[in-house]
Amino acid sequence: MKLYVIGIGPSGENEMTLRAVRALAKCDCFTICTLYLRLIDGLLDGKERIQTGMTREVDRCTAARDAALAGHTVAVISSGDAGVYGMAGLMFEVCQEYPEIEIEVISGITAACSGGAVLGAPLTNDFAVVSLSNLLTPWETIEKRLHAAAQGDFCLCLYNPASKKRTDHLQKACDILLTVRDPKTPCGLVRNIGREGEQFRILTLGELRDTSVDMLTTVFIGNSVTEVISGRLVTPRGYRGV
Repeated sequence: MKLYVIGIGPSGENEMTLRAVRALAKCDCFTICTLYLRLIDGLLDGKERIQTGMTREVDRCTAARDAALAGHTVAVISSGDAGVYGMAGLMFEVCQEYPEIEIEVISGITAACSGGAVLGAPLTNDFAVVSLSNLLTPWETIEKRLHAAAQGDFCLCLYNPASKKRTDHLQKACDILLTVRDPKTPCGLVRNIGREGEQFRILTLGELRDTSVDMLTTVFIGNSVTEVISGRLVTPRGYRGV
């Protein structure tokens, strides 16, 4: 019994790895969030589809497990990388009492990498990735992580910076960072990474605090040496000083 958990990158077919494409071709059944279906629809002809809306992750993983137990070769689809805020961990949890199911995780391009490439090279040195969604993680825990990253002078990549219900989380995050970082610290925003309507913007941390964003936006915050070079966000690794 074989079950793949496949990361399809930010934009589906355009940024899937060859390994992901080949694994998907081996499957006769897949589960996917309806939002991402259009990104890989051309690769799914002839395969059984199990679709759900957002926040139905447990349902998708359970359906995938049951399909594998019924003899299907199943693909569980995640946007980005399946192991970075994706479905891989949950799939192992759901299948922990079914050792007969072989799970293979296929990595994908997460927004930190794909969005960073759009902006230039903001994550060339040590960085931290933090989700600002408190749906599954208490806000108090998120705050602790932001404080630690700020004190450690990490570059930051922020996922899920805002939603219709969470309109002030990015502002709160910026306020934490501004306790130790210069308001002129270079930052960047990328929206619709790899998709139609892709946009990016470079701005300062002070400007970022009062900027509106949404769930389709990934936020990058530089560290003490990040700079803007030729209109792109760059964090030097230090090669020129060696």
